[in-house]
Amino acid sequence: MGQRLQAAGGCLTAAVGAGAGLAVWSLDVRERIWRFEQAPDWSVLYAELPLMILGGIAASLGCWALFQHLRPRR
Repeated sequence: MGQRLQAAGGCLTAAVGAGAGLAVWSLDVRERIWRFEQAPDWSVLYAELPLMILGGIAASLGCWALFQHLRPRR
């Protein structure tokens, strides 16, 4: 596999991981923001959202690297 194809695969994998992290974060987000009746909990936006996106990217790139390592060499 060429270097350009490997780089494109890694970038695509990171984008898919970011989308997966965003999709997981968006489940029941309205209920998490309004945890307390008095005021909204903004840590859902500035703490949980970036962590879920970065976690999705890290997990997908980890799986991609493992796949690259286990793939037979020619």
